Order: sequence, then C-alpha cells, then structure tokens
Amino acid sequence: MNAYRAADLIGAKRDGGSLDEDALAWLVQGYLETVERGDGPVSEGQMAAFLMAGMLNGFTEDEALALTRVLVESGDLLDLSGLSGPTIDKHSTGGVGDGTTLIVAPLLAACDAQVVKLSGRGLGHTGGTLDKLEAIPGMRVGLEPDELLRIAREVGCVVAAQTQRLVPADAALYALRDVTGTVASTALIASSVMSKKLAAGAGTIVLDVKAGDGAFMPTAAEAEILAGVCVRIGVAAGRNCVALVTAMDQPLGRRLGNGLEVAEAVQLLSTGPTGRLAEVALELAATALSVARGEGAVPSEALRAELTAQWSSGAALERLRAMVSAQGGDPAVCDRPEEVLPHAPVRRAVAVGRTGHVAALPARAVGEVVAALGAGRARKQDPVDPAVGVDVHVAIGDAVNATSPFVTIHARRDEDADRAARRLADVLTLSDEPVPAPPTVLHRVT
Repeated sequence: MNAYRAADLIGAKRDGGSLDEDALAWLVQGYLETVERGDGPVSEGQMAAFLMAGMLNGFTEDEALALTRVLVESGDLLDLSGLSGPTIDKHSTGGVGDGTTLIVAPLLAACDAQVVKLSGRGLGHTGGTLDKLEAIPGMRVGLEPDELLRIAREVGCVVAAQTQRLVPADAALYALRDVTGTVASTALIASSVMSKKLAAGAGTIVLDVKAGDGAFMPTAAEAEILAGVCVRIGVAAGRNCVALVTAMDQPLGRRLGNGLEVAEAVQLLSTGPTGRLAEVALELAATALSVARGEGAVPSEALRAELTAQWSSGAALERLRAMVSAQGGDPAVCDRPEEVLPHAPVRRAVAVGRTGHVAALPARAVGEVVAALGAGRARKQDPVDPAVGVDVHVAIGDAVNATSPFVTIHARRDEDADRAARRLADVLTLSDEPVPAPPTVLHRVT
C-alpha cells in the first residue's frame, strides 16, 4: 500500500476530489489502529475532518463501493457455505415500531430458507432488535460464530449481535460519525449498511429503506437514492440484492417499546398477516424468497400464498419459538407473552378528546416519547427498560371521536405517564374531512 499523509487526503476531499480504494484503505486502517492501539497514523480529529469534508462535498458512488470493500476487509467474514438452504439476510434502516425482523426471520425459516441476522441496538427515537429480544427472559444475543451457524442449521433462523471482529472499522467510524454530525451521508450510510451485510455472508440480501418523518431519509426520493446505492454495492459484490422503500411517517406497529413489540410480533404470528407491520413483513419475506429462488424481484401470487399459509398455520411461530429456545430464552413467550414479558406498573389510557379523522401521527415525535419513558437511549451505553412503551390505537385515516382511546402508556411512574400523555396529545393532528390511509410500501429497487 502506498504511503500517504492524512492532511493531504483531507485536503483533497475538502477541495472536492475523490479518493481511490488504496487511499481510503490507508486512511481507514490508520484510524482503526488509533482506536485499537492509540498509535495509528490517522488521529480522531483527522478522521473527523475527512468525514465532514465528505459530508459537505459528497462522496462518489465509486468511493462508496471502495469504502465498503475496505470496511469488509477490516475484520472477519462469516462463512455460510455449510448451510443447506438459500441464505438470506434482511436489514432495516431504522424506525419506530419496526418489529419486522421478529416476523420475517421465522417466516423465511418456515419456507426452508436459513437466516443469519446480525442486528443492532436502538439509539434515539429508533428501536433496536437486540433490545427487543433481550426483553425475553434468558435470551442471549452475544453468540460466537460456531453457535450462530449451529442454530441457523438446526432452526433455520438466528438473530444476534455483531461480533467485535466483524467489520470493526465500521464500528469505529460509526461511533465517530455519531458525535460529529456526519451520519446523514448517503455514501457513508450505504457503505456502513452493506459492509455488515456482505461480511455476514448471506447469498441474498433484502433491504428495508425507510422514508419519512421518523427515518434517516425524510423523503421517498432520497430513500430511493440510498436504496439504489446499497443494491448496486450488493450486486457488485456478487450477491442477490433488492430493496423496498417503505413509509416511516407514522409508527409501523401498534405496540412501541421493547417487550411490547415482541408481544405484538407473537400476536401477529399467532393469528395472521393483518395491519401495516404485517404488510411490510410479508412483502420483505416474499421479495427475499423470490430473489433467493431465482424467480425475480416481484413475488408471484403463488409465493405470497405459500408464505401466508406458513404464517397462518403457525409454522412461523414455531420457528420463532425454536429460535428463542436455542438462544436461551423462555419459549413460553410464544404462548403467553403477556405473562412472560416484563410489565410496567403504570398503565394510562388517553382519549383523543375531540372528533375528527387522524391526519398525522409523526413517527419521530412518538418514538421520542417512547424513548423518554425509558425504552430508548441517548447514548449507546445507556440501559433500556424492557417494560415501558406506548400502545397506539389509531393510524392515519382513522375516524375517531372524543372518547376514542388514542394511546395506552406503559410507564414506571405516574409522573412519567402524565408527561408522555401531554406530549402525545400535542403530536396528534385531526382533520374535519376524511383522510385517506397512506401507502406503506412505496418503491421496489432492484
């Protein structure tokens, strides 16, 4: 690798230039050495300056592709070649009430796919799959690679935390981006997402790129651009890759909070696919399975019917039960979630207080209330409360009257519930005229 000076590379990016893969590799590896040993050739300040220069001037798609390869090569790779079925991975860019992984993974496993899903924790107003799973008593998410593969082979699905040696450079860069205002870059988001997906080894990758008030990408057009970059990175790496752009202008699920979202997923898998959360989960699973089987990016009606049958028959729920048990959790959560999962001592139902049609219920504002109750965190090291959260009883387009229940708040203290009730009342917007329910799945990117 050529020798470089960090100041020269920062200057090149500041002046609108682009860097080749060799230069990016030197820069990233030099910063990783500083993080891990304290004596690398690239300081934290220098990497922060480079990220900000790229944030302001933009990164090319070639830089995004190159950076992804550099991040992947910074650590270990999972080898899924020993698994028998089509290997599938799924990723969401984050949102409020997004419990799709808890449905998609066992549903695909019920159709003989094998899902190895490395998930993250919630931050700010967005929820994290690992936090949800850890609401189940005994559930372990810190698994070694051999254990990941064994559970995937035996059960068909496993959801766990990213190991420390899987793309460590991405973890180092993301921690710095989080505190330097450089998260919202399409190229940086795409390289971060796809480096983890590629290192995890699945042959097929389906992405759920959120758009709207509660997402990184505020508009569907911006989300489609991000989805396109991610898909092209995946295809360039030889993977089957497809993305859905889905709406995050209101909470996706009806139960928000770690234990509450597990309970909602179990309830849906115990009955059938109804509601917005189920719609997105079913479309993600159908799209992934169609691509994995070589049938194209648009699922056939026969494939949708197959997935719906596995869902409605209880086969997907049984896969979730087996996964929970294999990871040390209490499988009774799939029979009696309300008994097994933790409960908050205060429950407060809040009425709408006026008559009309729900015109807006901003996902970010609702998510911030849920996080403030204790279900989320401001910093990665903060603990979360698995019991608190909010049940949302309305969605955009619903007709409501003054006594209609709007939300039920699950809180530790009365004063927490009072504060949440006031904040939630302020974010609900009603219209005197009927409001059409907005679409949930917006675009398909191949």
